[in-house]
Amino acid sequence: SIASADMDLNQLEAFLTAQTKKQGGITSDQAAVIAKFWKNHRTHIHESLVNQSRWDNVLKNMNWRVDLKSQLRHIDQINTPVAIVEMEVGKNGQ
Repeated sequence: SIASADMDLNQLEAFLTAQTKKQGGITSDQAAVIAKFWKNHRTHIHESLVNQSRWDNVLKNMNWRVDLKSQLRHIDQINTPVAIVEMEVGKNGQ
């Protein structure tokens, strides 16, 4: 629950307090250990869950621009913008 919600420290404290008060829940010592572990490893755990949830290509890079024609002799709609988007995709970890 802590990892899937990516809890911040306030949310973690509230969650663990509720777990210690619940019948059959955890002890305050266990809550302290879980809190310390989460504080030290939150970033790594979150990155691991994100990587495990990907099953296909990922976006590596993206470039874009918008072109606007400034002068044409025989066309009425001069101010029609054209967007050009370049995306680089690749396998996760490659």
